[in-house]
Amino acid sequence: MPPVVATPNVLSDPGFLWVAPLGTAAPTNTVTAGKFSDTVAAAYIPLGATTEGSTFTYGTEVKAIEAAEFFDPIRYATVSRSGSISFALMNFTLSNYRRALNGGIAALVPTGVAGSELTVFEPPDPGTEVRSMLLWESTDSTVRMLFRQVLQGGEIETAFGKAPSVAAIPCTYNLEVPSVGKPFSIYGAGLTRV
Repeated sequence: MPPVVATPNVLSDPGFLWVAPLGTAAPTNTVTAGKFSDTVAAAYIPLGATTEGSTFTYGTEVKAIEAAEFFDPIRYATVSRSGSISFALMNFTLSNYRRALNGGIAALVPTGVAGSELTVFEPPDPGTEVRSMLLWESTDSTVRMLFRQVLQGGEIETAFGKAPSVAAIPCTYNLEVPSVGKPFSIYGAGLTRV
């Protein structure tokens, strides 16, 4: 008799993204009826819609420890790890450009008449970039990922074209070692994702 294959516990849909200042307290992760039921603190700012959701990447590099007397490695040792989360923001604002460039100046220059204000954005000087935190939650509220310290380091290439194309702000936030805790945590609500 062939084995019974259980229905996979899939995760679909893009989920939700928030950004917060470095050092913001983690969500309380309150779970009710198998889903996160707490409200994310106001310090976490929703990033809005993305073109195709987000992609979390995490890699471990290992190298072989070899001995002259053996053809095969004695063992492998971890020599580095790195991770990132990437997405393209559809909310085309100077605030999102500021986040994508890790800071910079976005100054509102009032001209005296409501509706005719001018906002100017200029990128930060090298070495003055601001780190932040990111939070992702699945659409079904069963999974959260907290990235405790990130720095956007991907290339920003915004294409301005004919509809249905939209001008988006691509971001690749790289994970760094935070002052407290691990670079990221994954939380599962209830037992759905165990």
